[in-house]
Amino acid sequence: MSGTAPTVTSVVVCVGPGGVGKTTTAAALALRAARAGLRACVVTIDPARRLADALGVTGVGNEPHFVPAPSGSWPGELWAVMLDAQSTFDNLVGRYASGPGQAQAILSNPVYRNISAALSGTQEYMAVEKLFELQESGAYDLIVVDTPPAQHALDFLEAPSHLARLLDNRVFRLLMTPTRVGLRALELGAQLMLRTISKIAGGQVVADTVQFFTHFEGMEEGFRERAATAEQLLRSELTSFALVCSPRRDSMEEALYLVSQLAASGARPSTVVVNRCYPLYPQVPPGAAAALAGSPLAPLLANLEELGTVAATESDQLARITTALPDATLYRVPFMARDVYDLDGLAEVADHLGG
Repeated sequence: MSGTAPTVTSVVVCVGPGGVGKTTTAAALALRAARAGLRACVVTIDPARRLADALGVTGVGNEPHFVPAPSGSWPGELWAVMLDAQSTFDNLVGRYASGPGQAQAILSNPVYRNISAALSGTQEYMAVEKLFELQESGAYDLIVVDTPPAQHALDFLEAPSHLARLLDNRVFRLLMTPTRVGLRALELGAQLMLRTISKIAGGQVVADTVQFFTHFEGMEEGFRERAATAEQLLRSELTSFALVCSPRRDSMEEALYLVSQLAASGARPSTVVVNRCYPLYPQVPPGAAAALAGSPLAPLLANLEELGTVAATESDQLARITTALPDATLYRVPFMARDVYDLDGLAEVADHLGG
């Protein structure tokens, strides 16, 4: 047996409002880790394909995709995953099925296809499942997760407990009843429910539903245990949160609301990344405007004063987030000279994130 210590994988979950560069920040954090010699993987659950564009690669999907370093410019490894919730759900069914027959019976069932595609919270839970799968593999030193905009980030954090509650729900247990006692022995309430569904949706829907739960029997405990373990990972010291926002008032309002919601869930961002900041301009000396009035420099001075006002307003907004999170590490990322759409752009962002 090898004496090498097992790999301890750290997790960074990027949360924040929409449209603030969260996907780019997540990729830049992973790139920074690769430049530090670590094996890093960035995962996005945002359905847009911005991550693939930012990394300059095609073919990013549900399995880790290796991103080669240009001219060996970093000593570590960079990998990327674009979550496919359906494929992840299918893989989870295969994991807990008693064999290929049970797995295939579930995967081909119309009720399963509808549940896996439309059940509220499925995408968030499958994102947690993918994160847990990657962390469990031991193949990475750091996993960075890009979440949807703020209103869904809490769903991501609470997804495992939502699934556990679903499996413990009385309706779910009632639907599992036919698999355990047979239709003839069903209690009156269950019979009435199935008859009502049959009248509304048709007998085939009822048959498919009963068949689905028949095939699912015995798997719920595996789902429940894995959800509990995944939740432990999200709540553990291995996982930290990075809040991404911009210095605009509306973005800051959303960010502060998210901070309060995270705090209620027992989480607190340890890093704050504020994107698209104006530089801190020097203060215009008193009397300079009068002295330069009518000269070619007057319009430039007026422009400098206006930019200084904008920067001061941004500083006021930044003070709000530093007050709310006094112990968090703050990174200001300025406006880039060009859009971030390739590895060079990501490297420039990474430079502003401390590495």
